[in-house]
Amino acid sequence: MQILKNKTNIDFIGKRKPALFLSTVLNLAIIVGIAAFGFNFGVDFAGGTVVEVKFDHPMTAQEVRERAEKGGLPDVSVQNIGAADENTFLLRMGGVTQLNEESGAKGQAALEALGGVRNVYSDLANGIIRFRSEQPMDSDAVTKAVESAGIGVQEVRDLGEAQGGSGYDYQVVASGMADRVFAALNAGLEKPDFEQRRVDYVGPQVGKQLRNRGIMALLYSMIAILIYVAFRFDFKFGPGALVAMVHDVIMVAGYYLVSRREFNLTAIAALLTVVGYSVNDTIVIYDRIREDMAKYQGKPFVEVINIAINDTLGRTILTSGTTALSLIGLLIFGVGEIFDFAVAMLVGIVVGVYSTIYIASPLTVWLDERAAAKEARQRASGDVDHQQPNAA
Repeated sequence: MQILKNKTNIDFIGKRKPALFLSTVLNLAIIVGIAAFGFNFGVDFAGGTVVEVKFDHPMTAQEVRERAEKGGLPDVSVQNIGAADENTFLLRMGGVTQLNEESGAKGQAALEALGGVRNVYSDLANGIIRFRSEQPMDSDAVTKAVESAGIGVQEVRDLGEAQGGSGYDYQVVASGMADRVFAALNAGLEKPDFEQRRVDYVGPQVGKQLRNRGIMALLYSMIAILIYVAFRFDFKFGPGALVAMVHDVIMVAGYYLVSRREFNLTAIAALLTVVGYSVNDTIVIYDRIREDMAKYQGKPFVEVINIAINDTLGRTILTSGTTALSLIGLLIFGVGEIFDFAVAMLVGIVVGVYSTIYIASPLTVWLDERAAAKEARQRASGDVDHQQPNAA
């Protein structure tokens, strides 16, 4: 299939300076924005709880959110999944258990009010309140005191007499956020009108590890691609491919920054896919540049690159257009993370083609001009050295 029947002769490289200026400004703005505002990290990276519920009657995400807020969940994120008539939703919220700094302080005060209680400590990471009592405690009384502070209690653990006989140790295990979600959605109803299908917990430490490993995977992939390009071509081609990849990653990251969509493992997958797509397009044009360098010996390097880009323009339109068309279906029918992935990929396709033409190729021109200037200086220095003995 031939998109362009007539050969084009567009001066892409001639417009490299305004394009580089625009790219530099946008990339700096995104980097500053990330440093100032950060991403809206999802549960995968920030830690928290995801609960999937299915209602037995038509509901909207807004109605689910309003019911959760009335039930005491003000910071819940509600997302519709599947077809609209399935009435299935994902509820996301921070925290794995109902124990946080505020509720922990109230729970400690409630336990101390029982009398004879000391060494009260809230272990927020594990959702446990630890304390020591002078006398054995009734677990029902402990549960009632903690629940009065607004903390659901999963169990009260009697650890027995403390070492040295200085009291009795107890642990109060707070209920998970899923129990709070169930209670909030069921508030005021005789019986639940929904089914709780799935509960996923991600602790803050695990989320941090996932975030760090995702970033490292992105960096390792870029380094591996740089090594490949360096061996496949020569030095003046490698940096252009690397800078183009970094440019594309920053631009796609800008989508998550501006839209405030959740940045999670799906976002890392989108960035890794964009890196592979970007370097593929760059290598295709690099291959054509190398062929045309041998074919058009004596022509200026800038002209050779323009010829190579124009020759591969039809192929670029076909591959990019086909990939974009496959993503349109995901944009129309996809929701949640699928929709975010599709948008991120569309941004990556556009900036990937742009960076190959206006980032990778101009940087290759600059490195070639710099190498030529260095060679000219060396020749001039050598001529001077030869002339000096004759002048003596």
